[in-house]
Amino acid sequence: MSLKLYELVGTDASRPFSPYCWRTRMALAHKGLTAESLPWRFTEKSEIAPHGSEKVPVLLHDDKPVVDSWTIANYLEDHFPDRPSLFGGEGGRAMARMLNAWGDIAIVGGIFPLIIADIPKNLADVDATYFRKSREARFGKPLEEVQASRDTGVIAFRKSLEVMRQTFKTQAYLGGSAPNYADYIVFGGFQWARVVSPFSLLEADDPVYAWREKLLDAFDGMARKSPGHTV
Repeated sequence: MSLKLYELVGTDASRPFSPYCWRTRMALAHKGLTAESLPWRFTEKSEIAPHGSEKVPVLLHDDKPVVDSWTIANYLEDHFPDRPSLFGGEGGRAMARMLNAWGDIAIVGGIFPLIIADIPKNLADVDATYFRKSREARFGKPLEEVQASRDTGVIAFRKSLEVMRQTFKTQAYLGGSAPNYADYIVFGGFQWARVVSPFSLLEADDPVYAWREKLLDAFDGMARKSPGHTV
């Protein structure tokens, strides 16, 4: 069996930073699977175009492409049923589908304006130029202006995590007594920020911070060992 994973990097090929690739990295580790990392950069779209995608992650299973982190999670669950479940059954899969959307909107979407101007610092010139041009067109202003209000914006972001704090009053993880794909969906956003930005999203006494620390240490500290900032 051969597994290969295209994942987003910048100038440091050992520093993957896409929140969606980290969802997949954690899912693979949960299943006890190892994939060869194929570093990919923003301007290398021709590398993955033959696999039917313009974005990562792209997983190759015996050279068969599986595209999109949610699709990959379902593929791993269905094709490796003898390994630990990512969802804990169909009910868990259905709830994770909702959390996948919440993770995209509230977590990735909430974090993006707080770290957006830090991301190009991790990229080669050609990729930084691409990133700046495409994202400034999306926001209609320079990245630095988008990020300028992050000291107040992070307060609103922290408040948006209250649903997680309420959950952690009665269980250790979003997935229950142990982490599952629900946790990896959300964790991917925090790991993305940790890799590319020195900005602190969480306060040290926040239950969400404690949860993130446990996931940094999961799978023999896989995420913590990946280069990043101490935040």
